[in-house]
Amino acid sequence: MTLIRKELLPNPLPEPLRGAEIGSFAHHTITVRLPAIGLRVLQENEFALPVQEKVQRLVAELPSGKVRLLDDSAAPDRAAWNHYLQPYLGMDWLQIPWFLAETYFYRRLLEATGYFQPGVNFMRDPYAWQKQQGLVKFDEQIRLACSRLQMDLDNVSQPLETRLARRLLANLWGNQVDLSMWPAGQANRPDHPEEAQRRHLLSDHTLAVSHDLLNRQSHARRVDLILDNAGLELVQDLLLCDFLLETDLVQVICLHAKPHPTFVSDAMPSDIHQTLAYLAASEDSLVNRVGLRLQERLAAGLLKVHDHFYWTSPLPGWELPDDLIRDFRASALLISKGDANYRRFLGDRHWAFDTPLETALGYLPFAWLGLRVSKSPVMVALKPGKAEELDAQEAGWLTNGRWGVIQFYRP
Repeated sequence: MTLIRKELLPNPLPEPLRGAEIGSFAHHTITVRLPAIGLRVLQENEFALPVQEKVQRLVAELPSGKVRLLDDSAAPDRAAWNHYLQPYLGMDWLQIPWFLAETYFYRRLLEATGYFQPGVNFMRDPYAWQKQQGLVKFDEQIRLACSRLQMDLDNVSQPLETRLARRLLANLWGNQVDLSMWPAGQANRPDHPEEAQRRHLLSDHTLAVSHDLLNRQSHARRVDLILDNAGLELVQDLLLCDFLLETDLVQVICLHAKPHPTFVSDAMPSDIHQTLAYLAASEDSLVNRVGLRLQERLAAGLLKVHDHFYWTSPLPGWELPDDLIRDFRASALLISKGDANYRRFLGDRHWAFDTPLETALGYLPFAWLGLRVSKSPVMVALKPGKAEELDAQEAGWLTNGRWGVIQFYRP
């Protein structure tokens, strides 16, 4: 069986992004964004004084503190994390790869709050309030999204390919709602009107993936979706699932969630169940109907929920564990949602922006679809000269959440 084809990766690989690159978004994240997230956790949770002090010490480490092993005796991922950290012990937060620094910070935050330790904070999500606001504050948008879904389900006179393209576009822009970038209620979150959405696509492989799914319809028994954010984005993910199942494009969908809280708003299995319950309890008949329908699919095993500690690790896509690879090879398509998953599959490295997908993702033995709003400087598969054009047109285009990609790769 063909697993990961590392021999197809460029040698040498581009350098990983690091916070030590002064003036970069990685540097800003480690010196400004992560400390602010740690302090916001204290504001939104009534933790006991010892926990508050641990979180404050973690925040004070940024950026010049030294990497250390986890001291989290009851945690099921402690041994794996300490293996990942071994080569970086004694380095500071700016010297280590940026993706490692971010995932390590969120994991250290759980260590500080006692997430895996027996006691009052066992399995307590420090971002629960933000996630709840990510539903409540978007109730109107959720109603509108469900109404548009129903229109696409009812409009059978329109080609399925056209309706699928509209669903993929709606799903992509749900990725603008990222609580690690724009906390719930913050006014400056990017939000495109519908007519501007396609104009802000840097890559659009909708036609290719639509043809692929439609041509493989009789074989597309299963699609896998790697989730990103809870809240409105998760609702859009669930609406895409509903469309694919209701139109018989696929028979089974497997959702892949995080096993513990990370990146503030990343979705866990509990977030999926809570979101379905929220939809099913809605007084809006269309929202209610979608929620009940998906709960029935879940009970029937047509919508499945998985989690895996790989998704909260600092490992790149070419270090996918064999059990996940075997799982994905049984799928017609792996949909990768969001910026962090995109960064993971590209190894969070300094790829040239016009690097072909076949070069950056050639190691994958299965079909991959990236639906991603850009919130980091990692990007491939742009037309030559496009990045320079955008640099002149809009400073910060890589990280401001206004530009997105729909990118499809099949080996």
